[in-house]
Amino acid sequence: MSVAETVTVETLRLEGVRKSYDIGTPVEAEVLHGVDLVLKQGEFSALIGPSGSGKSTLMAILGCLDSPTAGTYRFDGERVDGLSGPALAKIRNAKIGFVFQNYNLLPKASVVRNVELPMLYAGVGRRERRERAMELLHTVGIAEKAGQLPAALSGGQRQRVAIARALANRPKMLLADEPTGALDSKTGHEVLALFQDLHARGNTVLLVTHDPTIAALAQRRVEIHDGLVRPDEAAA
Repeated sequence: MSVAETVTVETLRLEGVRKSYDIGTPVEAEVLHGVDLVLKQGEFSALIGPSGSGKSTLMAILGCLDSPTAGTYRFDGERVDGLSGPALAKIRNAKIGFVFQNYNLLPKASVVRNVELPMLYAGVGRRERRERAMELLHTVGIAEKAGQLPAALSGGQRQRVAIARALANRPKMLLADEPTGALDSKTGHEVLALFQDLHARGNTVLLVTHDPTIAALAQRRVEIHDGLVRPDEAAA
């Protein structure tokens, strides 16, 4: 393997990122106090912190759902802090796959149509959309449910559909926000095992959680407390 092939590629880099909110007084409330963070391509990382730590705010910035008040943010080599809402939306749609605790599936669309939706917005042709969606449903182990509506599925099955949908546009990063929060313990472990399998296939995964047991499944644990990221460590 050549030297060029062994160079580690960064998925994202934050330097001195701060975030403040106007709380209706002359003084703004600062939630993030100068966050530095690098995530590398192919990593499986867990972002963990208690309620009020700034975890949700940091996740929103990492997912290009919000912009920092100060500092720099580069995603996939492109500086994204300060971009307009439409520009951030393009990056989200093309490069970030979101998995939420409550699935966020369209109730009147079939499983396969739910998976196809991001590709429709990206302008992928009908035949390719269907082929890719079915391939992804096979990957997450739920292809036999392709024609059903989400209401006919269990919670774990719905989350598998949501994961397939998140992979639809071949994102640079999977961002999962408490993906097992609505699931029982057994089903939650199955979903977490799926994330580990997706990481083994080369996907970059960032799992946001408050649970140390779940964070321990990742390669790397990034802890946030009081708006600051602590020096991270490899998970046990």
